[in-house]
Order: sequence, then C-alpha cells, then structure tokens
Amino acid sequence: MMVKSKYQDVLDLGQTLHMKDGDVKVEDGKLKIWGTAKTQYEKDLLWDAIKKAGGDNPQDIMADIKVTNTSIYARHTVKSGETLGKIAKHYYGDASKYQNIFAANSDILKNPDVIHPDQELIIPNA
Repeated sequence: MMVKSKYQDVLDLGQTLHMKDGDVKVEDGKLKIWGTAKTQYEKDLLWDAIKKAGGDNPQDIMADIKVTNTSIYARHTVKSGETLGKIAKHYYGDASKYQNIFAANSDILKNPDVIHPDQELIIPNA
C-alpha cells in the first residue's frame, strides 16, 4: 500500500474534481487508476499531480484518464479582480492568448476589457 500513499494527492485531487467512473487498485506493486475528467484541463491537473509524486516517467502507476468533453479545454467562473489576460495566463501560460477566450465567449462578452464575477467562460483548446 506504500504506492497508494505515494500518490494520495492524486487520489484526493480526483475526488475534488468529482471524477466519474473512477477506481483504484494496487496490483503487483503498481497503482492502477482510471476515471473520466470533465475537461482536458482537469486531466492535465491530474497528470501534473502524478508527475509531481512520481517523476516525469513513473513506473509504479498506470493511469487511464478519459475526458467527457474534448470540445473545450476548461470552464472558468470569473472571480473579482480577474481579467481575460490573467485567465489566459493561468490556463495557457500566456496572457496574450486572452483573444482566444474572448472569441470563444463572444455570445456573452462584448468587450475584452469588461468581464464580471460569476460569469462562466469557456476556455477553448489552445
């Protein structure tokens, strides 16, 4: 069960993200996990947690993570003080990609400089 405790942060994150159809088994010293994340962003978060615990190429875990909705990268609820540039930096690592977010949400956004708390924005695939 040592391998399970090594990846406990990954398992906790899966629960926090409300993974669907998830399960965990330990077989032959390997942790086997599977489930379905809502978006690619959530899948990326899980893989980042796996790499943090086990390194870039961990040999003691097998993960099969599917994505429910591959048409978008993520959904984001705007918080007070955020800008499209700040949101783009968070998801893409590049604030200048705010235009992609603006274009994907042109049905609710009329100006890239005006967003409001609690608006739910689609974060398109990069």
